[in-house]
Amino acid sequence: MDERLAVFSIRAPYPFEFGGYTYFQLNDDGTAEPVMFMESYRRLIRFVDGVASLPEIDAGRIFLLGFSMGTIMSYALALTHPEKFAGVIAQSGFVRDHPELDFQWNALQDCAFIITHGVTDPIIPVEAARKTKAMFSKSNAEFVYKEYPMGHEISGESLADVCDWLQKKLDELLIGGDVQSEPGR
Repeated sequence: MDERLAVFSIRAPYPFEFGGYTYFQLNDDGTAEPVMFMESYRRLIRFVDGVASLPEIDAGRIFLLGFSMGTIMSYALALTHPEKFAGVIAQSGFVRDHPELDFQWNALQDCAFIITHGVTDPIIPVEAARKTKAMFSKSNAEFVYKEYPMGHEISGESLADVCDWLQKKLDELLIGGDVQSEPGR
């Protein structure tokens, strides 16, 4: 692992009926249960703010990585608070609108994204990722979109692309020197 990284792994707060944990339950119509979604969102923002306040963390170099629901929540955080993040690794997920969130589509110039998705994903069909790509195409975000011959998973090829992208982004952040950015980015 790159020595420039400090990794924080977050577990979703709610037990999932099929095992593990979830950020929200899905309603019968496929929408996110709003109370659970917003509580998870608020908890994640508090966590990120806590991490950013640590003296050994450069608040201007925080990246999010999500898979599936973790990607949905990463999008929610980065699209509402792009100033808090240098980038997002979004794997097998999509942008889920929520009435309480105000996405800042035209304030993404300093938050880069890599979006990866399997063309045979049976859980989140690739069409959802393609709609997300179309949304990003209308924004001012720098983003990379890639599809892979895989299902709802992370393949060796997609992982290699993510690692290469992250390495490039870390290198770009260091071009200006090792000066700490201002808190809050």
